[in-house]
Amino acid sequence: MTRERGIPSPTGDERPLLEGWLDFHRQTLAAKCAGLDDPRLRTAAVEPSELSLLGLVRHMAEMERVWFRKILAGETLPPLYYSDADRDGEFHPTPDDTWAEAYTTWQREIEAARRTTGRYGLDDLTTGKDSQGRVYRLRWIYVHMIQEYARHNGHADLVRERIDGATGT
Repeated sequence: MTRERGIPSPTGDERPLLEGWLDFHRQTLAAKCAGLDDPRLRTAAVEPSELSLLGLVRHMAEMERVWFRKILAGETLPPLYYSDADRDGEFHPTPDDTWAEAYTTWQREIEAARRTTGRYGLDDLTTGKDSQGRVYRLRWIYVHMIQEYARHNGHADLVRERIDGATGT
């Protein structure tokens, strides 16, 4: 289900290093979710938080889509899970939302991100803009996405430990 997880070469070039760390963190989130059924993937961390592994995967699918497709490439795309009525909709799965759908969507967005980034150099500016009209270099987006995953992988570690005591990975 996930690619081999490995730490990027400490002597490699910048782009493979950035892509390697991003993939490492993508694979870490998948590992945190491995072996759990839908009800357990919906389990919230602790009240009052609604944070769940399923919600984190949905959020990261949304982030892949926004940063690589909408902002980097300037694609006009609707949100996957949030709306004007629920700006944090990715964190609020309904009883009909499943791991299979969330995982498939997340992987589809990761593959789209890989295809999209292949057309840009690290110093290239984005075609699209964020909600405040800013443009970015691809390098900045890679660093941002690495920190986004790293932060949420810390959350995922705590949620997973609450579910079944599993730590590490």
